[in-house]
Amino acid sequence: MESELRDIKPLLEIPDSSYYIYFGLITLGLFVLLTLIFLVLKKFIVNRRESIAKRELKVLKEVDWSNAKKAAYTVTRLGRRLVNDKRSEEIYAQILPLLEEYKYKKEVPSVNDETLKHYNLLVHILDESI
Repeated sequence: MESELRDIKPLLEIPDSSYYIYFGLITLGLFVLLTLIFLVLKKFIVNRRESIAKRELKVLKEVDWSNAKKAAYTVTRLGRRLVNDKRSEEIYAQILPLLEEYKYKKEVPSVNDETLKHYNLLVHILDESI
């Protein structure tokens, strides 16, 4: 009886890497999905930041100089937010001392031409950069 079973060979182990392929594809899919979500969110945040800057620039352009004290505070606050490069920083630094004359006082004089020139230059520079 044993002589008949000699030609039967034992079972061979077949290497199975399907688990590695499966988990690799899931990992790759999650990576691609997370990358797409990141890029979409980044684009949304950048667009929102730009739209906020455009809105603030519009408010800065429409400053009412008849109330010099309020205008000085508005230009200071919005200018600080909108300054984003070396050139606009220099113009903003030049206009700040001119605006100090209209702040921190109960009664303020009307705005002089030099302050308005610096203001218009700042608005022009910020309008180009945004």
